Amino acid sequence: PGRGSRAALVSSRRGHEGGGGAPPADPAARGELEEWWGGARGGGGVPVRGPRAWARRTGLPGVGETAASVTAVDGTVTGCCLLVAASDEQRQRGLMEVTDLGGYEGMVFVWDHDVETGFWMRNTPTPLSIAWFDAAGEFVSATDMAPCPPDADDCPTYPPDGPYRFAVEVFQGDLDALGVGPGSRLTLGGACASRTGDG
Repeated sequence: PGRGSRAALVSSRRGHEGGGGAPPADPAARGELEEWWGGARGGGGVPVRGPRAWARRTGLPGVGETAASVTAVDGTVTGCCLLVAASDEQRQRGLMEVTDLGGYEGMVFVWDHDVETGFWMRNTPTPLSIAWFDAAGEFVSATDMAPCPPDADDCPTYPPDGPYRFAVEVFQGDLDALGVGPGSRLTLGGACASRTGDG
């Protein structure tokens, strides 16, 4: 944890430390989100509707959720629902020991100031992809991350290409489906669509 956040992802989740599914995550209040990301322009989204957001979701204990959208370089907008890691403890824990995201697209890590800390994959069994975004929500860089063997003496650190305010982790290869890449922009905020698909 001293070198940065552990890890997190995008797709579906079974729970915490290999246990059973937890209740759905609580929506993050707008005021909480603004405090978490320090008023960065990347915050300020709208409620998102769509097949992904309508999936039945189960959460992680003590972790909130937020609607998010990614505007690709060609203008295509993709909505999703992300778990939120905003405290030091949540960011260090990330998606450690998680193999199923329970209907969420992934997890977004947020800071109230710019950071350049790298991520590592200790105790994270699932290959992940990560993308970093600056305070305006603009794409900084992305990379794939491989699981670190539990008996490894030193897990590699995956650094961003520059300062960032947000990091989105998904199952490896899922960034393309969200429209994440050079020139893309992340927007957070608003309620996720109904878990039952009824609006």
